[in-house]
This record gives sequence, C-alpha cells and structure tokens, in this order.
Amino acid sequence: MDPVLSCLQPKPGWSALDTEEIIGGSIPVSVDIVGKHCILELYECDAFRLNDEAFVRTTITAAAKNAGATLLNLITHRFIPQGVTGLALLAESHISIHTWPESGYAAVDVFTCGDHTMPDLACKIMCSEFRAKNHVIKTFLRQTPEGLSGEVRNPQRSPTGIISS
Repeated sequence: MDPVLSCLQPKPGWSALDTEEIIGGSIPVSVDIVGKHCILELYECDAFRLNDEAFVRTTITAAAKNAGATLLNLITHRFIPQGVTGLALLAESHISIHTWPESGYAAVDVFTCGDHTMPDLACKIMCSEFRAKNHVIKTFLRQTPEGLSGEVRNPQRSPTGIISS
C-alpha cells in the first residue's frame, strides 16, 4: 500500500455525525471530510514521564499505531533543564507534543486523514501513558475544499520521485 494514498480518501474511519466534542456543532452530512484534528491539553501529568525523551518517543509510536496511522518518521528533542518536544510524521498527517514537566502539562496535536484512522484513540493513549489527571480535547473536522470535492485526487510524482498533490 502506498502510504500517501490513504491521506487522499475523503471519508475517514469515523462518523461526521458524532459531534459531541466537535467544535462548532455539527456539519452537513453531504460535506466531504478530509480529516479530523484533535487538540489535546494534558494536565497534572507524571513529571518524570513528561521529561523522559525515550518514553515520549515510545508513547508517540504507540499512539500512532493505536490510531491506525502509518509512522514515517519521528523526531524528538529534550530540553535542558526540562521538557521534551516530539513530532511524528505520519502518512496520514502528524502527531506533535510539547511537554512542561515542571507544570505537569503537555500540549498534543493529532491530525489524521484517511478512511482508516482514529485520532481520538491516539489521544486516549496520550492521556493514559502520561497519567493525566485532567485533560481537555477540542476536535475539528477538516472539510475538503469545495474546489476538490467530487474530484479524484491522485498524487503526482515529480521527476525526482517526490509525491505532490
């Protein structure tokens, strides 16, 4: 399976009708959804885990797998004296995290597209693994731009082999 093609599917593996936590209420069923974007705030987390770069990498990897996403690359950086930033490049988009161990806080961003991904499940892993006592999640449905709806979107390879849309 070409990992780029999954991001081109207009109907991800979740229902647009499930709008309990969707910002701005419901959207018309006729609107094509290209992806789901979750902004997650984690509070009162385990400070040791937030400051452990290897643990952050392992957690991001587990979150991507749990969401049904394809991890392409993962980069992390541990700051001195504390804090970790991580960014996972997914075939379906990305996961990012920024931690503040001294405050027990982490800011997480999970955006996936495709017909098989569940970013909410990635967020559940993050909450659980960082032992967040409280969290806030805001979910946005990313709509297909009007000019692209109904169009077949095929990636095009450049002479260098890089795929562009």
